[in-house]
Amino acid sequence: MMDTHSAFQRYESIRATLPRAEFPQSSRSGHDLSDTTDDFDAYILDAFGVLNRGETAIDGAVDRMADLRAAGKRLIVLTNAASYSKSEILAKYHRLGFDFDRSEVVSSRDVAFANLPQLPPSKVWAAVAAQGDDFNDAPASVPIVHLADEPDLLHTAGGFLLLSSARWNAPDGAVLAQALNDNPRPLVVANPDLVAPREGGLSLEPGLIAHTIIAHAGAKATFYGKPYGNAFTAALDRLAGIPLHRIAMVGDTLHTDVLGGAAAGIRTILVTDHGLFRGHDIEPFVAKCGIRPDWIVATT
Repeated sequence: MMDTHSAFQRYESIRATLPRAEFPQSSRSGHDLSDTTDDFDAYILDAFGVLNRGETAIDGAVDRMADLRAAGKRLIVLTNAASYSKSEILAKYHRLGFDFDRSEVVSSRDVAFANLPQLPPSKVWAAVAAQGDDFNDAPASVPIVHLADEPDLLHTAGGFLLLSSARWNAPDGAVLAQALNDNPRPLVVANPDLVAPREGGLSLEPGLIAHTIIAHAGAKATFYGKPYGNAFTAALDRLAGIPLHRIAMVGDTLHTDVLGGAAAGIRTILVTDHGLFRGHDIEPFVAKCGIRPDWIVATT
């Protein structure tokens, strides 16, 4: 596990690899999203730290979504949770009480699967993925096999796909880095997050795995998901016709949600009480990195 300060410093250490954006000089403050409704017609919502923390819905989040719908606001969930297929994500949200439909959910997994480069004939993608993931939502022409189940893929796979950290151990990074040094191949990261807020603290995510491998192997990686433009393009396509300044990205992190939203040309809202900055004064972090949201609210 990482704590907030070490996660923030790790994000800052990769800042040069992240999109560039301009930010407002000051942030407006509110208690929850209801304070922001005069400013926005649509909300792009992060999941972890905004809608849920791990497998638990954030108090009041279900009712807040209902209130926003009643006010005529458009809602899109944009999540970096690449461990789940679209059906599994929807089942989770519905279990937690949310009523999002398929058209309202965009995941970094969806974006990555839609853009995986073609591999040479007979080659497969070796996936770092959760146990039981059957990849049935990937295009039929994209062969994906669990790396954990077939370690020889370190040498024979056509490329590597990082979806989940659930079955990953620290020594695995050195092994994969060496494999890429010996035989360079594509490395695709479908979850750029370094950490994610869960009930017991911050879990380590595929983005952290990728940057550790990059540092050791000198490899290059392709990232799909926040803060990168590919994810925001997919989300904004669902909101065609709404002016960008009337759309807000709502998230719990500065370097993924706020930075990514600002780089996409939309406005941003940071939720402080349930995610990365839970229990911390946000202003010192904003001052240090210069990533400033348009709004700061305590809760969803």
